[in-house]
Amino acid sequence: ILVSEKSDQDQEIIFSDKYACANCGISYPEPEPRLFSFNSPKGACPTCDGLGYEEEEFEEEDEDGNLQLYFDTHECPDCHGERLRQEARSFRFYDKTLPELSNLAISECQKWFEHLSLTEREKTIAGGLIQEIIERFDFLNRVGVNYLQLSRPSQTLSGGESQRIRLATQIGKSMVGVIYVLDEPSIGLHPRDHARLLKSLEQIKDRGNTIIVVEHDRETIECADWLLDIGPGAGEHGGKLIAAGTLPEILSHPKSLTGQYLSNQKGIPIPKKRRKIQADTSWIKIQGAHHNNLKNINFDLPLGLFTILTGVSGSGKSSLVIDTLYPLLMEHLYDSEVGELQYQKAFGLDQIDKVVDIDQSPIGRTPRSNPATYTDLFAPIRDLFAALPESQVRGYKPGRFSFNVKGGRCETCEGDGVRKIEMHFLPNVYVQCETCKGLRYNQETLEIRYKGKSIADVLAMTAEDALEFFDAVPILKHRLTVLNSVGLGYVRLGQSATTLSGGEAQRMKLAKELSKRSTGQTLYILDEPSTGLHFEDVQKLVSIFHQLAEQGNTVVVIEHNLDIIKTADYIIDMGPEGGAAGGEIIATGTPEQICRNSQSHTGKFLKSYLT
Repeated sequence: ILVSEKSDQDQEIIFSDKYACANCGISYPEPEPRLFSFNSPKGACPTCDGLGYEEEEFEEEDEDGNLQLYFDTHECPDCHGERLRQEARSFRFYDKTLPELSNLAISECQKWFEHLSLTEREKTIAGGLIQEIIERFDFLNRVGVNYLQLSRPSQTLSGGESQRIRLATQIGKSMVGVIYVLDEPSIGLHPRDHARLLKSLEQIKDRGNTIIVVEHDRETIECADWLLDIGPGAGEHGGKLIAAGTLPEILSHPKSLTGQYLSNQKGIPIPKKRRKIQADTSWIKIQGAHHNNLKNINFDLPLGLFTILTGVSGSGKSSLVIDTLYPLLMEHLYDSEVGELQYQKAFGLDQIDKVVDIDQSPIGRTPRSNPATYTDLFAPIRDLFAALPESQVRGYKPGRFSFNVKGGRCETCEGDGVRKIEMHFLPNVYVQCETCKGLRYNQETLEIRYKGKSIADVLAMTAEDALEFFDAVPILKHRLTVLNSVGLGYVRLGQSATTLSGGEAQRMKLAKELSKRSTGQTLYILDEPSTGLHFEDVQKLVSIFHQLAEQGNTVVVIEHNLDIIKTADYIIDMGPEGGAAGGEIIATGTPEQICRNSQSHTGKFLKSYLT
């Protein structure tokens, strides 16, 4: 009871130890870590369960009338994509809510924490926590992912980004006696950021750990304490330890192909003459592009040239080419529904009659998909087997030699060659089919032979062996020649698509496109095609790009590999940094012109490759 000196009336004030308002009735839970986690029922938005979006199922008829179930997603109407319940979104630390901090790039968030002005009391309470947060940001900065937003969904990260984030986690731990295995950690990393990555690896090693790296990057290889060179070729031509030792020992080893490239005995040559922009050169022009971090830029792409987009990680290369140029052309050429694109005007689209995005997504998601089916080799192979005299006598049609339909396939495994055993609470186990022994076909089908080989024998061949075997069949010879030319001669025709790496899948797609007749007005888009490639394979890839450009096509490549960049006709360099500090075109021109631009990070590292 509060008694006022100026009044004879008593004034009643109600106090509560709960987080509640006696007037409006609103009550808040006691703050705890779970309240601020969208992975916990305590903190997740109850409408979308912490996803930030809602899924809507709908059915739609296909061309045949086989109803198909589709899913559509839209932003959660309550949390508006912020994933947390209202109570958690209402808390502020200084001027920021947790979702607002999460939507900042790592570099920006680090600066915000570093510039906090805490009172002595606040330092006592939170000083240690804030220092640890800053240190963790520093770990992420060291491995070159400081341009990423904290709220970035993990499924949108590249393989290299995911790997470097896991590496940053390990840097912050003081573990010793651990063996770390990394597979091409330099993927997606600009040469400027290699030093920071390598320094981080050195720190982990110096604590008493062992680091094993599978890598093709020149700088990373040259920093290694011990090298193992595997070869001499790929697939069945590899699998041998060619050389082992320090860098000088590898450089001097006569049988090491890697050593020959590192010592410059071999190399990817600079073109003697670059295709130049002429007065009659056609252009695609996009004005006011502002997708993601793009700063309302104007993008001019010369047609008929081999063009490379360069720039530090997160500078906006993919936003410009993959998320703006490609869907714009898909909409223009094929009336594809691509949603609302973020640009103002576009010119010159009529000068392209076909656009192909050759990415690293899988060519198939089931064991049935394989290089033979994907590259359209399997149909003429089946036709060839169906045309054999023995097939004619038996009345076998091409479908007899398909493992996807009844008739010629093994029905025990339904043409898979393996059988799936359900393990209930454990992952499924696949075992070889006991009837066909993994051959996929029944005995009657396997009795039909071409040059002594059954259809199963053909699927077991490498592309290299198949090229020699089908030398007298023009359509097969052409497609197999292309498959070999992109460095996939070691891949078996019947190899499951699920076993191919991202780089192999990308080259498989490239081979399929090269097998088609070129129109001379096609625009090819590739995102880091050097992934997983040795110097020798990079040379083959560069040769293909120039062949396409010679035919009048336009090749646009996003790349960090300086051996490829130095061979370009034209470079568009983006930056200056990643994330919010990027999104601008810094320099354009030939590799030599880029090197003379003091603002270009790419140019600084490219100089040594042009001398």
